[in-house]
This record gives sequence, structure tokens and C-alpha cells, in this order.
Amino acid sequence: MKDELTQSQINKLKEKYKDSGQDLNSYLDGLLYQRYLTYWDYIHLDTLLSIQVPRTHFPDEEIFIMYHQITELYFKLILHEQKQLVDDKTQDVDFFVERVNRINSYYKVLISSFGIMIKGMEREQFLQYRMALLPASGFQSAQYRMIEVYATPLENLVHHTERESFSDKNDIEELYEHIYWKKGATDIETGKKTLTLKQFEYRYTPRLIRIAKQLKGSTIYHKYLTLPVDKKDNKELLDALKTMDMNANVNWPLMHMGSAYRYLGKENAEVDATGGTNWKQYLPPSFQKVVFFPEIYSKEELNNWGKQWVDHIFNPEKSKIR
Repeated sequence: MKDELTQSQINKLKEKYKDSGQDLNSYLDGLLYQRYLTYWDYIHLDTLLSIQVPRTHFPDEEIFIMYHQITELYFKLILHEQKQLVDDKTQDVDFFVERVNRINSYYKVLISSFGIMIKGMEREQFLQYRMALLPASGFQSAQYRMIEVYATPLENLVHHTERESFSDKNDIEELYEHIYWKKGATDIETGKKTLTLKQFEYRYTPRLIRIAKQLKGSTIYHKYLTLPVDKKDNKELLDALKTMDMNANVNWPLMHMGSAYRYLGKENAEVDATGGTNWKQYLPPSFQKVVFFPEIYSKEELNNWGKQWVDHIFNPEKSKIR
């Protein structure tokens, strides 16, 4: 029985490699000479542990770096699931729900871990080493912008004060120019673009526009809209999509608000954010009203979108975000 199984596997390997220009024996030689794989080689552990390079001597800066690197890895996991959803052609609701739930599990870890940023560093250290980081800012996370672009069409990401003037009939480039987060990186005094935004646009605008064009008509929101009517009403799917919306556009920004007030808020005046971003206008969810899947909400829910931030900041004991 074992001999038959072995021969069957050999035949499958021969079939796999027959078009490669080499016979199976050549591949078996390679397998014979190959070193055993180790955990540290597989995940490139030495490289991973060597990429924390502080700009100052303050110990807490290393925490700051590592936390942001971990965050970007979770963003990559979210994008990994989003790409599978966008590429899926089956319209299988179970697959849809499973992938969105995975995304929510990643957000859950991110949101619950943000206490590291809020309480895990000394305020005095942060206010000093942050000056060596100018004009870099978490605002410049391209992966987070990609997550938004994969989730919903650009017309849903236009700043809410202009959103009614735009639709899917507008060019991608025009929609991108009015995207909501650009208003959060303008100089508070002059209204001009900050260096932080200029750097980001120079490096990532072509890529984001290219992705938006590739996803035109096939974002996760579009995937939902094209489901058969009986599948669109699936409670599990609706709950998963609403949770994703809340995690990305309410809970995650709220955690940043808590961090900003902890480190940048003062009794008489606030400290400017790194990069000069207008954080008090940019971070509150109720000011942006970004909603990935607007069709699944009532008008009342949309009107009250993000109101939790008031309790979160001013009545934290009443807040649901801990």
C-alpha cells in the first residue's frame, strides 16, 4: 500500500515538472542538496529584528517604531484579505463573510493594542523625540489609504462637504483630488498643503490612482452590490460589513484621538501634530463621515455616524471604546 502511494506521488511530481525542461530526478537532486529550513530563516528573523533604527537616544522611541511596524503588518494582512475578496468571482456569501470576519479580527487586534500608544510611552519622551521625526507622520501610511480604496469607490471617500457634487461619473483623478484626508494635511494657518502631504503625494499618488482605476466597479462595496438580492440580505454578511465599517472608520480613528489628546493636548493650547496635520479636524469620525458601505445603513444611522467620539473624548467613562 505504501509503495502504491509513493508511486502515485512520484507520478504526480512527474506530471507537475514535465513542462519545466528538467526531469524529475533533477528536482529530486535539488531537494537532496537543499538545507533544512529553520524558523529564523523562514521568517527572516534577523532582518526583522534589525530594522528598528531610532533617530534619538530616548528609549521609548523604539516602542514607537516597533508599534508602527506591527501596525503596517496588520494593514498588509487586511489588504491580503481584501484582494481575495476583489478577485473572487463565485459570489459565495460564506467566502465573503469569512474574509470580512478575518479583516475584523485584524482590526480587533489593532484597536485593542492601541493602549501601547496611549499609555505605553512617557509623554515627556514622546514630545522630545517626535521633533527628530519631522515631517514624517502616520498620516503617510499608504497601506491604510489602499485599504480604503479597496473597500469602497472614491466617490465615497470625497470629503463629506463636497460628496454630493461627485459620483462614479467623475474621473478617478478628479475624485482623488477631493479625497477627504487631504484636508487633514493642510497648514492650519495658510490652508496650503503641508510638506507631509506633498511627500506622500509625490511618492504614492500614481500608485493609488492606478489601484483605484483597476478597482473601478469591483471594490468590496461593488462586490456586495452585485450579489443576488437574497444574498445581500444575509444577516451574517451585513453584520460583518457593518463591523468592518465601524472598525475602520470609527473605532480606529477614535483610538488615535485618544492618543492625540494624551500626547498633544494641553490645558491652554494643543501641540501641533508631526507633519503639521490638523488632527482635531481630521481625526474625529463624525467630522469625516467616511462610510464604506452606505447602502446598508438607515438615514438616521448615517446622520449619527461617528458621534461616539464625543463620549470617547469628553466622557470616556461612557465610551464603548476602551
